[in-house]
Amino acid sequence: MGRVVHIDCCPICGSNSLHKEFSAVDHFVSQECFDVWICGHCGFRFTQNVPDEQEIDKYYESADYISHSDTEKGLMNRLYHFARNMMLTAKAGHVTRATGLRQGWLLDIGSGTGYFAHLMTEWGWTVRAIEKNSQARHFAQEHFGLKSDDEEAFNTLQDKSFDCITLWHVLEHLQHLNIMGDKFYRWLKDDGALLIAVPNNTSTDAIHYGADWAAWDVPRHLWHFSPATMQLFAQKHGFKIMKTIPMPLDGFYVCMLTEQYLGHKMSFLRGFWQGACAWVSSWGRKERSSSLIYVLKKV
Repeated sequence: MGRVVHIDCCPICGSNSLHKEFSAVDHFVSQECFDVWICGHCGFRFTQNVPDEQEIDKYYESADYISHSDTEKGLMNRLYHFARNMMLTAKAGHVTRATGLRQGWLLDIGSGTGYFAHLMTEWGWTVRAIEKNSQARHFAQEHFGLKSDDEEAFNTLQDKSFDCITLWHVLEHLQHLNIMGDKFYRWLKDDGALLIAVPNNTSTDAIHYGADWAAWDVPRHLWHFSPATMQLFAQKHGFKIMKTIPMPLDGFYVCMLTEQYLGHKMSFLRGFWQGACAWVSSWGRKERSSSLIYVLKKV
């Protein structure tokens, strides 16, 4: 491995009471092990010694990394896209309810292949889409006529210019967590809404699978949130969590993917069963859901 980023103090609370909790395997690309550390003060988890910004790109270079591609090859990918299509309209609805607007200015960070940004434009929103991956940007342009920008566009955004900012399973990938948290606050209008979807590492399925849980997704996932640590992140950057919304389909997908990684026979059925168990355990207890959407507003 080349250059890495070593964290000496907690990005959330600033404590230096950090220690290794376990090692997890990168099943997507490299088969390398990466260590997940935890803050002894606030409980925030993060991947330690991740490749730096110049090195991390090679860990996304896989046709199977479906967060950044549009392949439907294989059962897991087809299930992912089925779930994604079901969630698109739901996400758009969350935006309109969170903002109280039918139209407005939206910043979609990590827009991927452009499905959500395209839907929001069809709903009448003016969308600024930002995506690091050049192939995903090309797909969005080719299929939707959607012009998405690379990360350099962050330097051109004006303060208080968006009614809504969305990050759908993106925050956990961003190298400069606190810098970006401050920028979200600046870019958002005073009455705007910030919607963040992330895996929940204190969910039923995360606890069941431990270090084998697919949603650790090291080293691409740098930060690992729970409802408690997301609350701390929000407060640190001047936000209040107004609502927490479970993403029930994520648990089924993550469990099936984990069973596949573990090489178990009948991985689809085993994963579906564990996903169903996780879903039932989260009834009335959103904090147990595999992934959560957090709706944030400025304090």
